[in-house]
Amino acid sequence: MKRDTAIQVLQYLESNQSNMITFLENLVKLETPSRDALAQQAILQLLKKEFEKIKYKVFLMPGKKTGGFLYARPLEKKWKNPVQLVLGHCDTVWKKNTLEEMPVKHLNSKISGPGVFDMKAGLTQIVFALKAVKELNLSTKVTPVVLINSDEEIGSLESTNTIKKIAKIANRAFVLEPPYGMEGKLKTARKGVGRFTIKVRGKTAHAGLNPSEGASAIMELSHHIQYLFSLNDVKSGITVNVGMIEGGTSANVVAAESKAVIDVRVKNEEDAKLITAKILGIKPVNKNIIVEIEGAIKRPPMKKTQRNETLWKIAKNIGELLQINLEDASVGGGSDGNTTSMFTATLDGLGTVGDGAHAKHEFIYSNKLVERTALVTLLLLADSV
Repeated sequence: MKRDTAIQVLQYLESNQSNMITFLENLVKLETPSRDALAQQAILQLLKKEFEKIKYKVFLMPGKKTGGFLYARPLEKKWKNPVQLVLGHCDTVWKKNTLEEMPVKHLNSKISGPGVFDMKAGLTQIVFALKAVKELNLSTKVTPVVLINSDEEIGSLESTNTIKKIAKIANRAFVLEPPYGMEGKLKTARKGVGRFTIKVRGKTAHAGLNPSEGASAIMELSHHIQYLFSLNDVKSGITVNVGMIEGGTSANVVAAESKAVIDVRVKNEEDAKLITAKILGIKPVNKNIIVEIEGAIKRPPMKKTQRNETLWKIAKNIGELLQINLEDASVGGGSDGNTTSMFTATLDGLGTVGDGAHAKHEFIYSNKLVERTALVTLLLLADSV
């Protein structure tokens, strides 16, 4: 790839910077909490129109319990070409009406608002990278196809099967999740992520009149919570967190039911099997109580495979053309990149530099939006891996 192409792409994006910022702000103003299926429809329709402007055929796939997902491919599909999957999500962790507390702001060099960093900046990059390819009449040797889901923040429950199908036939996958740290490091490895639920069923009784006739589900759960936290192993990179608990009906009633939801992160498949076996193997302490456990490591670790390393080196070289000193990192969070990496070369963290994912200070640096969109554009032009 020539430096002239990089300059051409940069100049195009710089001339469209204000349009990119306006587009991003409009995306953020469309609040899209993961568990609100109806809230996803407006943003998916907006994105559909943008892809159709650049001659993409767009399919909106409805979800059963989620907002579904968008799949887009060029109208003039070149079957002889391999495909490259460009992957993003439009859902956020923020509840409806969060904008009242966290309005969209563009002050100095920062754009802030709920979901701007994770990952509506990434969606903006996808749209404008493809616009650059189209309007500059650039040729891609690997055909870009796009999938944007609305359930990533809750585990991609309904979109994972489609992501797998596309990844299996793709030459590579680019994931527009936020980069890591203020240096904007690309993500070349991620921990595997699992979620487990423990349900405990005891026996109710009056806490004052006949407590001995009851069997406390809360007491039982407390034993297992301590055990679960004991499974943490910092050296091995194993984290086990009981993040949610509930149970009981009243302070003067021996609790008949309780529940805990557990988040698990592991670096490799061996640890995934080990921790899964330990959690699923939990037995009741009180013989009068029933303990039910369900769950699994649903996002396997994204490992530093040879094909991922090859893709990272391509990005590193493109960064040099753009005069960006790119670095990479292994991170604890999971994404749909964990899934694509099982089947094809994957590069994650291609979003815009910023901070505050899932936090009230969430923002991106506006001057990095063009830079990172240029990186994505040139990656789309690269030869097959």
